[in-house]
Amino acid sequence: MEQNAIQRRERPFVAGEWVSDGEPLPVSDLADGGTFASVAAADTSDAERALSAATGVHADLRETTVPERVEWLESIADGIRRREDELAEVIVREAGKPISSARGEVQSAAERFDRAVGELRHLTGEYRTGTTAGHEDWQAIVKHEPMGTVLCITPYNYPLSTMALQVAPAIAAGNAVIVKPASKTPISGAILADIAADAGLPDGAYNFVPGESSVIGDPLASDARVDAIAMTGSSGAGEHVARQSGITRLHMELGGNAPAIVFEDADLDAAADAATAGSLKYAGQRCSAVSRVLAHESVHDELVSRIDDAMAEWSIGDLFDTDTTLGPLVSADQADWVAELVDDAVDRGATVVRGGERHVEDGVHYYEPTLLADVPRDARIVDEEQFGPVCAVTTVTDEDDAVRTANGSELALDAAVFTADHDRAMRVAERVNAGAVRINGAPSHGLGDVPFGGNDASGIGREGLDSTIHEFVREKSIIL
Repeated sequence: MEQNAIQRRERPFVAGEWVSDGEPLPVSDLADGGTFASVAAADTSDAERALSAATGVHADLRETTVPERVEWLESIADGIRRREDELAEVIVREAGKPISSARGEVQSAAERFDRAVGELRHLTGEYRTGTTAGHEDWQAIVKHEPMGTVLCITPYNYPLSTMALQVAPAIAAGNAVIVKPASKTPISGAILADIAADAGLPDGAYNFVPGESSVIGDPLASDARVDAIAMTGSSGAGEHVARQSGITRLHMELGGNAPAIVFEDADLDAAADAATAGSLKYAGQRCSAVSRVLAHESVHDELVSRIDDAMAEWSIGDLFDTDTTLGPLVSADQADWVAELVDDAVDRGATVVRGGERHVEDGVHYYEPTLLADVPRDARIVDEEQFGPVCAVTTVTDEDDAVRTANGSELALDAAVFTADHDRAMRVAERVNAGAVRINGAPSHGLGDVPFGGNDASGIGREGLDSTIHEFVREKSIIL
């Protein structure tokens, strides 16, 4: 492919219309280099139109029935499947994801809309009778109402499936949505907007506003017409949005620094495979990535050796080759950040067992699969989110030391525990500060059937199709 050839040009979708007068926002091609697409960036006037349109359609959406919303969700799921090849190619290019992973993401997005149908049909109200003195004859109907307008702020690493996890529950609950995608990966979101435009939703119920956060992000997040904000992103960005939003319901899945605790009785082969895949999948650019391995001192060296062997199976390659397991980082800035954390760990005494180098091809930035051993506790990589293909192994002396080290970071999204002792597994899982703890496996969030989310700086609330639908409705009690 000729570099810098613009293959497609996309636009915002606001109030049922495609908008084309914004400044073009280029989208890098992480598969072949150069620029493969651009999108007309929404500006403050587009944001205002989206807010007005979403607010204006509230009354119509409130009157919709469950079968109507089911039809919309099923139509969108079908549309995603019809355009699977197109969406997968776009995700490869804009996100730098290997084709096998990109196809999996498209399939996951479609299934999330399908699963939202099942959860919507379970969204029933309650009938209650009085149980306190003086209220014995009370009868109450507790019903669910839409919040109104949901602002969906989506990340670059899973540009379609995370969007589905926010948008599908919002539509299921009867809300209007305004989708603000990550500026690096807006094209798959534009295709989803096109699919939604054909699904029959009322004008204004689905708005897609790509653009710079500094231009439209703050005006949207701070506007009182937004009733709920769903966001997946870094902890710093989440804190910024929270400060802007005022009294608005927040639903945030933010940064992670998942520890994998490996005790001396663990199956070391299984732990090494899980740590490797957990560290390297999508070049480590995942909130649930295994960011640090806390190995009991008696198995540290053996575990490092097995992780080294497992990493040998992972290599950077052609993103459209189904055998490729590892791709580039999303940007030069991300490569700089990973290098900074690795250099800091080495300066403090960590040993580079494998990798540790970066390179650039056709303007695309790669970081080698990297294994660090004997990482000291004061290294920044032990506490900070790295978002890179690095497995950092440090030692712990016993259970208390493992829990104390795991809980030393303000990021508390995911964790993993490897041990053959059931009682210890459950005990440590209870003590570790994290929204989810996986026993004898790498953290994984699935399609949203199990609630997930973080504590402390890792988020607000819990995601999951059923959980998120309930975040996007409010209860009203009608007392007879």
